Amino acid sequence: MTTAITVDLPPSVALVEASGGLPALRISTPLAEGEVYLHGAHVTGWVPAGHDPVVWMSKASRFAPTEPIRGGVPICFPWFGPGREPGMSPAHGFARLADWRLVGASDDDSVVTLTFRLGHEDVEGSAGAEKWAHPFEATYTVVMGSELTVYLAVRNPGDEEYSYEEALHTYLHVQDVTAVTVEGLDGARYLDKAPDGGPYLKTQSGPVTFTGETDRVYHSSGSAVVVDPARARTITVSKESSADTVVWNPWTAKAAAMPDYDDAEWPTMVCVETANALDNAVVLAPGATHTMSATYAVSHA
Repeated sequence: MTTAITVDLPPSVALVEASGGLPALRISTPLAEGEVYLHGAHVTGWVPAGHDPVVWMSKASRFAPTEPIRGGVPICFPWFGPGREPGMSPAHGFARLADWRLVGASDDDSVVTLTFRLGHEDVEGSAGAEKWAHPFEATYTVVMGSELTVYLAVRNPGDEEYSYEEALHTYLHVQDVTAVTVEGLDGARYLDKAPDGGPYLKTQSGPVTFTGETDRVYHSSGSAVVVDPARARTITVSKESSADTVVWNPWTAKAAAMPDYDDAEWPTMVCVETANALDNAVVLAPGATHTMSATYAVSHA
């Protein structure tokens, strides 16, 4: 296993050869157990003390240098989904396929902070990078303890303004999605991207429930709460500097069509994503930095 880690790790953080031979950082403190891959700076585990796993991972995920990891907290940047212009690939941009550099690691009273960095020079020649002509410096900070907070900061070191999309595409573990509700989005306008969803905006009435494929981009900057009665817990997703909340579950047909997703897994997960996408893409002036963050907290119902 080779890696570009040059910073000292605290005793609570270990560099390991994880699935597919990819390097990952294993976190073990009295407050939480966790895991972050350098591939995509991808959080693949967070288990706060006294709780079941909060972050969901697919059993069929492909752990390979050229493949995205299915589950956890993928970083979508500099575009979301297929992008706003034709021909943008890979889906969700190149950041989740890149090997990020670890530039900081600390443990303060069992709260671990890991800082990763990715710049345009790090992705030259990689898939999708040729479609992005703008210089950038991205810093991703993971703060893991009894809560999990992730920060994505993007700086424009160039001399021209540009815009980009971003999302923290978080997969959350639930017992049975058909019994789950997502609260906090009542009254929000949303784009329904599921089949036959229609090209027009709809308005959420009451909590979000799941009765089929769900793929919605809510224009909402507030918190969302996943209520999981079968597991007797709630997961609160709070955020800053985010105009959109995406709620997604593939259901049966789409799950079966994804090669890195087990056909029977869809009832056990829901994505609640912190995003700035579509009409709410970030506009970044020369020399400016934009930071989006999400905080996850779990409690017994």
